[in-house]
Amino acid sequence: MQSLLHLQALEANNLTVEIGGKTVCRELDLIARPGECWALLGQNGAGKTTLLRTLAGLHPPRVGRVSWNGMALAAYSRRTFAQQVGILLQGEVGEFWGSVQEYALLGRFPHRNVLLGYGAQDEVLASQALQQVDLAGLADRSLDTLSGGERQRAAIAQLLVQQPECYLLDEPLQHLDLRHQAQVMQIFGKLQAQGGTIMMVLHDPLWAQRCCDHVLMQYSDGRVLHGRSQDLLTRGHLEELYQCPLHEISVAGERCFVAGV
Repeated sequence: MQSLLHLQALEANNLTVEIGGKTVCRELDLIARPGECWALLGQNGAGKTTLLRTLAGLHPPRVGRVSWNGMALAAYSRRTFAQQVGILLQGEVGEFWGSVQEYALLGRFPHRNVLLGYGAQDEVLASQALQQVDLAGLADRSLDTLSGGERQRAAIAQLLVQQPECYLLDEPLQHLDLRHQAQVMQIFGKLQAQGGTIMMVLHDPLWAQRCCDHVLMQYSDGRVLHGRSQDLLTRGHLEELYQCPLHEISVAGERCFVAGV
C-alpha cells in the first residue's frame, strides 16, 4: 500500500526526459512533499525548463511517470489539476490587453463558478496578491505598460491568486531587482511554512542555500543528483555542476560561491 506521505506529494518514478533527441534527465526518482522547497539547478541548456514542464504534465516523459497526491497527472481533469498545482513559466505573460488587476484575477479561473463568474472574494484575493508583490498602486494600469520586472511580479500575483497546493516555478526571479528578489523569496517561504510544495528553477546557489531545504542538480549529460541542500551545496558539487572554478567566501556567517574569473 502506498504510504500517506507519498499520497501528499509530487512524485517522479524512473523518469527519463528527452527533448530534441537529447536526454535531459535519466531515471529520476523523487518525492517533493508538503512543506518542502526544492531548488532546481543546472547550466544553461541542461534541460531544467523541460524537466519542470514534465513535472507539470506539459511535456511527456520518454520513460516513467509523474504523479500528484498518488494519482498520475493524466488522470486529472485540467480544472482539478489547476486547482491544486500552479505553474510559472518563462515569458508566460504574452499579450494581454486588460488591467493588472484583471490579469491577476485570471488566477481564479480554475475555481470560479461558470454561471456567476468572478465574485467579490476573488477580487479581494487579486488585490491582496498585488499588494504582496508591490503592485497595488498599478492595479488599474494596462498590463502592457509595465516593465519586465513588473510583469514578472504580476505573473507571480496571478499564481498567488490561484492558491494551489504545489508551486512549480521556472526562474521566478528573472527580471527582478534585489529588493523584489528578496520579497518574492519571502512570499514563497511563507507558502512553504503553510504546507505548500515548492520547486523553483534558480541560477544563484545563494538563494537555494538560503531558502530551499532540498536541491536537484541537473547535469548536461542527463545525470541528476538530489538531496538536502546542506549536503549538496558544496564547492565541489557546484564546480562539477557548472564546470567552472568557484571561490567560497563567508558573509555574515553565510557561505557564498563566486565564479573565479
